[in-house]
Amino acid sequence: MSSNISSLTLFRSLYQPQQAFAELAKADPSSRRVFLTYSLWLLLLPPLFSLIGAANFGWRLGADQPLFMATGDLLTISVGYFVALLFGLFSTVIISRWMAKTYGASVSLGRHMALITMVGQPLAMASIAHLFPDVLVNVLVLIPATIWGMYLLYAGIPVALETPPERGMLMASALMAWLLVAAVSLLGISMSLWVLGVGPLLGV
Repeated sequence: MSSNISSLTLFRSLYQPQQAFAELAKADPSSRRVFLTYSLWLLLLPPLFSLIGAANFGWRLGADQPLFMATGDLLTISVGYFVALLFGLFSTVIISRWMAKTYGASVSLGRHMALITMVGQPLAMASIAHLFPDVLVNVLVLIPATIWGMYLLYAGIPVALETPPERGMLMASALMAWLLVAAVSLLGISMSLWVLGVGPLLGV
């Protein structure tokens, strides 16, 4: 069994997912290598696009005029965005590996890191919409990307983690529940911090 998996294989999950998952199932990659050579760079894309878009066009939240913010505030938000994505990746990888024992799946940490990276890849690529931070534009782009990511999760677990399809479906559903809870919790925490004055003053 190979100890490495190429970045090309991870990228190919966007357009040839079954082949990419089959290659991952034959490998036992290093989680550190997967993170440093691929996952990290994907995580940097959304905050970077958001920073560039907000600095040039302002946030368009439905008001008549876009909201422009100081460079320092934009950097703070972008760093917070990156930290949230980093937490999301590592927590999901750890929970996925923990669940694997219950569902008879592979417990290789590197394989879980690669799979979760593949699942999040469509959203990372679709974050190019942040270059024009209009709510409607981003919703129209990110919703199809989210659906594609969900498909990759449900299709990838049985193949990449070598578990029966019915168990893979249950494991994918459990991971989706975790991701939804984490997303809603993050929104609530962000709003609470802003209300308390931690972060940009937007009048909330």
